[in-house]
Amino acid sequence: MAELFPKEENNTKPHYTGHRDRLRQRFVNSPDSLPDYELLELLLFIAIPRKDVKPIAKELIDRFQNINGVLNASLSDLQTIKGISENTAIALKAIQKTGLKILQQDIMGRPILNSWQRLTDYCMASMANENKEHFRLLFLNKKNELIADEVQQTGTVDHTPAYPREIMKRSLELGATALILVHNHPSGDPSPSDADIHMTRAIMEAGKPFDIIVHDHLIVSRNGTSSFKTMGLM
Repeated sequence: MAELFPKEENNTKPHYTGHRDRLRQRFVNSPDSLPDYELLELLLFIAIPRKDVKPIAKELIDRFQNINGVLNASLSDLQTIKGISENTAIALKAIQKTGLKILQQDIMGRPILNSWQRLTDYCMASMANENKEHFRLLFLNKKNELIADEVQQTGTVDHTPAYPREIMKRSLELGATALILVHNHPSGDPSPSDADIHMTRAIMEAGKPFDIIVHDHLIVSRNGTSSFKTMGLM
């Protein structure tokens, strides 16, 4: 028996569906025109498929300043934002690490001295926003091709130790003939300290008996970079 009052199907879509479609189309038509919070919305669409993410994206930008700050934030810090679950935080960090891997692969196995801007971009992306100092070693072969990229030490907010003997030992294990030293300054000031200068010279001296040279020492920070070679410190 047919129902006297058949139920109507509810085809009403959530209010944010149209916004998502329009934002996707704007990205397709003009990807460079979107502000940071809208690019972040596009990323959140994937991780949070059934929720209005515009307020979440705006709160993330308010808290971490820009999309770079968001992607460089820690898992725990991301989860302090209402609406960001552990899974969503992991998704954002996975996007960050994917970007870094692309930058790293773009310079790996290539003559690094001819790809200096790419190298600087990679170092900035991977280290500039860290809240602790990290000491990174870039190992080069006789053709000055990058053969290994390793973080040797992690320190405090204003200091990280470096051990010349360990650096030379690792260089010999990898068959490296040259090094580029990189570390970050969480303070935002890329100026080298006296300790940085002494450490660099100690590593250079340690390399002489093995014919391992140090091409440069880069300091990266969120406000820019400095090069020991350019500054005449080596």
